[in-house]
Amino acid sequence: MSVEDRYAGMSLNERLFTARLLDAFDAAVKAKSRAKVVRLLEQVSVDDPEWTAETILKRPEEYDF
Repeated sequence: MSVEDRYAGMSLNERLFTARLLDAFDAAVKAKSRAKVVRLLEQVSVDDPEWTAETILKRPEEYDF
């Protein structure tokens, strides 16, 4: 099974939880570390990790950070 197939149909939180990266992701967002956020998003096969990271980091309160 490919990495993409593994996460098919999952939300971002489900992907991060399944990969055991949720805490690391939360810490990276709170630290405003764009590079770390992007790397973590890439690990869970997010289609556009740069855009997703930028969106979350621009308005973290909208995503409960």
